Amino acid sequence: MCSQTKAGIALLYNKETSNTYDVRLKLTKEVLTVQKLDVVCTRGCDPQLNGGAEHKVPVVISKMFKDQVGKAVAIFCSSETPPPPTWQVHLLRTAGEEVTITVRYLREVPSFLKLPLGSPVTSAGQSSRVSSPLFDSGLHLNGNSSNTDPPSPSKPSANEPKYEKRWLDAVSLPLLMARASRYKAVTAKLRSNSFEVCALDGTSTNILQFCTAAESSDWLQAISSNISDLTLENMKMINRYCSPDDQIVHMGWVCENPQANDAGPSSTFKFLALRGPSLYIFRSPPVSGTDWGHAETMYTLYEVLLKVHKDCWIQAKFYLGLQQDEDLQDGEPFCFSILVGHGQSHTFSVDMTSDLAVWEKSFQRAVFMEVQRVGSKTYMCSSQGKVLCLTIDFGSGFTCSESSSKNILWRYKFSQLKGSSDDGKTRVKLLFKNAENKQIEMKELEFGNLTAVLHCISSFMAAKVASVDPVFVKCQSISGKYMS
Repeated sequence: MCSQTKAGIALLYNKETSNTYDVRLKLTKEVLTVQKLDVVCTRGCDPQLNGGAEHKVPVVISKMFKDQVGKAVAIFCSSETPPPPTWQVHLLRTAGEEVTITVRYLREVPSFLKLPLGSPVTSAGQSSRVSSPLFDSGLHLNGNSSNTDPPSPSKPSANEPKYEKRWLDAVSLPLLMARASRYKAVTAKLRSNSFEVCALDGTSTNILQFCTAAESSDWLQAISSNISDLTLENMKMINRYCSPDDQIVHMGWVCENPQANDAGPSSTFKFLALRGPSLYIFRSPPVSGTDWGHAETMYTLYEVLLKVHKDCWIQAKFYLGLQQDEDLQDGEPFCFSILVGHGQSHTFSVDMTSDLAVWEKSFQRAVFMEVQRVGSKTYMCSSQGKVLCLTIDFGSGFTCSESSSKNILWRYKFSQLKGSSDDGKTRVKLLFKNAENKQIEMKELEFGNLTAVLHCISSFMAAKVASVDPVFVKCQSISGKYMS
């Protein structure tokens, strides 16, 4: 594991207020902290006081409606000083006997609104006078208007309050089971040079924006790497108390894309887990042991098929170290599908090429381990009106027998299967090469769930081929990587 620690400046877009402002990010192994620049009183006042009359914060009119002179939107932070006769106040005074004012509570008070006009502020060892567009434009009711020159700076007295700009923690997100993604909610489209981080409890950073794609990718990879490391540690802890047949191979967040026949374009985030014999799909990560019994969907691993959507040359470039994650263009997400029986499927998107590679390798490893564990699988089928059983065995290959008498009708090794065709519904034709006369023999069978059978055959044959690859077999040992 190589957890990263770093700090830097980003822009944060608040979806609730539609405001964008600078923030400072601090990344550690377990936590991402978002800091906001704020002003704190360090001398001459109570540092615990925030805003209001104690700071002589002005009453600010933020909007005047042209068509309705008697209506205005105001943000009231104080009501100490009567307003000067500005044009806004004149409109209010001449609006009539009744004036309707909409008052909105300002949740995030800008730093400059917490200070009296002309208060000294120290930042990085320098002293300056507070200035802001609101104060300079005259759209405040108890400050100087824009037609009046600002007071000249004067040396603050010993008793005068002193303020400093500081980065203060706004939100700290635990990274265990957190989700970092560029995908926009519902649309499944990628954000440009920005992403969002959500903690297990739903707490969010809001949208973090960066100047360049490289900077955004660097931060996304660093955060994702730390999340992966924490996930791996969590997997190790769980696997220590589970049987060898119930080990977690991989788990993490993905974005599920709607299928073509779905009613709406809605996309949702799902948490996938490859554990023991099953692929789990959760709406939220399993935290306790009982959570594993409440998955949204479960599939038997050797009866599903993983299909990667990106072109083979892109994957090859990544494996050779030629493809970088920042090469991902907007609107071209990395996707993979889970194909299951009866024509069902799920399509998932991930943010980076490395994520796609990890899911593909992990799925291969999980299927290989499960095929070796079960050894064989038998399906009921029929042929020419007879009820039969087809057994797919990791060691011996294919065996077809009568359901009632168990008499073996035919048997072939995996290497003897030369081809197949099916009608996409229930029937399949398997073409085997006779070991003695070298002739092709066709066996036609009918199944209730043909897709599951075909996927099972594919899984067993892939595992058989992988079992003769010493490099692959060595990589499948779960005892070292996932339990130590």
